[in-house]
Amino acid sequence: MKKERLKYLFAGMVALCVAGCSKEPAKEAEGQATAIRKDAVPEVQTIAVTPTVFAYDLVGNGKVEAGEYVDMRFTSSGGAVIDRILVRNGQQVSAGQTLAELDRFKLENALTTARNSLERSQLDLADALIGQGYDPEKMSEIPDEVMRLARLRSGVAQAEVQLREAERALSDATLRAPFAGVVANLSQKAGNTPDGSKAFCRIISTGGMNVKFSVLESELPLINVGDAVEVKPFSAETVYSGKVLSINPIVDSNGMVEVCATVNNTRGLYDGMNVRVNVKRNVEQAIVVPKSSVVLRSGGRKVVFTHENGKAIWNYVTTGLENMDEYVITDGLADGQEVIFTGNLNLAHESPVKVISSTNGKVSD
Repeated sequence: MKKERLKYLFAGMVALCVAGCSKEPAKEAEGQATAIRKDAVPEVQTIAVTPTVFAYDLVGNGKVEAGEYVDMRFTSSGGAVIDRILVRNGQQVSAGQTLAELDRFKLENALTTARNSLERSQLDLADALIGQGYDPEKMSEIPDEVMRLARLRSGVAQAEVQLREAERALSDATLRAPFAGVVANLSQKAGNTPDGSKAFCRIISTGGMNVKFSVLESELPLINVGDAVEVKPFSAETVYSGKVLSINPIVDSNGMVEVCATVNNTRGLYDGMNVRVNVKRNVEQAIVVPKSSVVLRSGGRKVVFTHENGKAIWNYVTTGLENMDEYVITDGLADGQEVIFTGNLNLAHESPVKVISSTNGKVSD
């Protein structure tokens, strides 16, 4: 029995020795890995900066407006109702195309009455001239003052005015498009008297659309008439090109200035549509760096690391204009310096670094 206990005790001691020996290599390997990690040199990518053209993006929200439109209305219906409506909202129309017509019966009768009235007045005029000893067939021989008074007394002058009004009313009974465009705001119905308080419809020109948007007063020096713009509706993925047409020289109470741009390719744009506007402006001879190269340190100061002789060098910088991908550096960097733009988040001054790639010029997207 005693021998068996000794046997089990000896086996346990052997197992403990084997386990202890197996742990030692693991600890040693872990220590070596830690040492390797501590000695690892950060890998970075660099770009050599040089004065170049900087594409400045000024982004804002805007609203589409028709470059040209006309509110069409029946100027005077004379009591006539709408007989026919030949278009619908959203329909493309050509210049001179008929949009709608009034019932012409009353208007044609009014024109006939005006003509008859004029003929009677002309007979009265001839009688008046004969009574004064003048020949109505020789109008050129009648003194101007005599003719003027005779026309007034006979009612010819008034009858001519009434005839022109009747002719105009009949002509206005037909609405025609003043130019090629799109029909909008059509709400009136056939068989009803035109509502004189509002337009029958609006014709929006298809020749071009304007986009109005606002910029900060401080951004005015960065935008000029003729600058290229990109317009993108919130409701679609299409991007339209245009240019700045005008800048309203008034700053509102919020410190904003209204800018108007024109867009030529208008298919898919509608009056009143909300859009995103991006003004493109090139700034010459600027030191430009990728945004990823600028890091913040204590106090919120901006730092850019440059590569010199295998080390990362700390540079305080001042940034100016920016776009979606880049900063303009106004102070702190010089032409030709090798800027680190990846692997720079945990660097310190004069940290050793390993450059895995170096680029001259703009970083490719």
